[in-house]
Amino acid sequence: MIDAQKQLGSFRDPSGFLFYKNGSLYRQVNLVYQKHFDWLMDSGLYENLVAQNLLVSHEEVTPIDFQQPQFANKTIQPEVVDFISYPYEWTFHQLRSAALTTLRIARIALEHGMILKDASAYNLQFHRGHWTLIDTLSFEIYKEGEPWIAYRQFCQHFLAPLALMAYRDTRMGLSSRLFIDGIPLDLAASLLPFRSKLQLGLLTHIHLHSRSQKQYADKAQFAAKGKGEFSRKDLVNLFESLRNSVKSLSMPVPKTEWAHYYEDTNYSETAFEEKKNAVREFIEQVNPNSVWDLGANTGQFSRLASEKGIFTVAFDVDPGAVSQNYFRVRKEREERLLPLVMDLTNPSPGLGWGHQERQSMIDRGPVDLVLALALVHHLAISNNVPLGKISKFLKKISHHLIIEFVPKSDSQVQRLLRSRKDIFENYTVEGFEEAFGYDYDIIQKRSITGSDRTLYLMKAIGQ
Repeated sequence: MIDAQKQLGSFRDPSGFLFYKNGSLYRQVNLVYQKHFDWLMDSGLYENLVAQNLLVSHEEVTPIDFQQPQFANKTIQPEVVDFISYPYEWTFHQLRSAALTTLRIARIALEHGMILKDASAYNLQFHRGHWTLIDTLSFEIYKEGEPWIAYRQFCQHFLAPLALMAYRDTRMGLSSRLFIDGIPLDLAASLLPFRSKLQLGLLTHIHLHSRSQKQYADKAQFAAKGKGEFSRKDLVNLFESLRNSVKSLSMPVPKTEWAHYYEDTNYSETAFEEKKNAVREFIEQVNPNSVWDLGANTGQFSRLASEKGIFTVAFDVDPGAVSQNYFRVRKEREERLLPLVMDLTNPSPGLGWGHQERQSMIDRGPVDLVLALALVHHLAISNNVPLGKISKFLKKISHHLIIEFVPKSDSQVQRLLRSRKDIFENYTVEGFEEAFGYDYDIIQKRSITGSDRTLYLMKAIGQ
């Protein structure tokens, strides 16, 4: 019997917390939250949100004692999300969609006599093709006259980073990695250009809101309202104002280097199809439950897995490529593919209290199968990462590996070497196989006709 273990990122909310027992996920609902939970369930709000894929479903189970059981009211078993991602791994368009979903949930909650007390971006996940709230305890019974307590949090977690990405640079989204409770509004206001003040929503919700925080020590929830009571109509107007502010922000899909990689590949059409067929066969041979595609670009090879019903995370360093992938996922209503931004030379670290509130990329693994196609030469040559270190990193996150070796004779590698000295003596097929041989057994090896590239199916040693 495995003892219950509290989920490391779930300790700040007195209403309850997540924990694991015998490999299953549960949520304890504390007595202090009992009347709010009962209202959530009895008012029809829970059924409404779940029916629209806006809230994870749950089942009430026999109470499981865990740490100070005298405070426990109920135990529920929530629907499990396949992969927990974080705002600094999302593109502008993903964060924008999550923001609009949060405001939609807030409006629906108000219609059922409840208020969304938390507006943390970390409470939203892209789950089965929908942005879904995963914190069941994010609601409180609405009290007439009270302002929206989550207003500042929404502005810091959503509006500020979106504005910085839209007005400055899409890479500003990475700043969310520095501030676990969202980007401070005074910082956002100082970084935004003067012309952002000409947009009424940004003037109100960032610039004036920031000034209000300084003047009233964060006691004013809505700078434009003043000190009077905050009516239900005021709340509706606030939600609509925030919605209009978010929708006013836009960003074209960046035309970055790798967003159109497949349009400029050196594969012939025949060789490309041969590669796809080989990868498909390797996936069928492994028969994984989950896949990570590293350097996925727009997700062509990711879909070889996801279209079989295998949950697949498609990582890429290029936000333009990830955005294109995300648009296709939404358009085609794909439920088993999650596109994310990830720089493998500087992957997401553990963050927050004790470095454990937000998991590192490695801590969210290992996964049954990793795809690393047309990737190794970028890591080894563009970033000077030795082949042995690449192998050891991949072993930490994968049980099986489908990997492509692209030799120096390939035009893509030649392009990388034009601007630097060739110091990569061990970058050969023999050097590659030797380096990976310490961590993996080679199950199959296949040359791609019409190219100098080689595909490998490997299994991690000792797994």
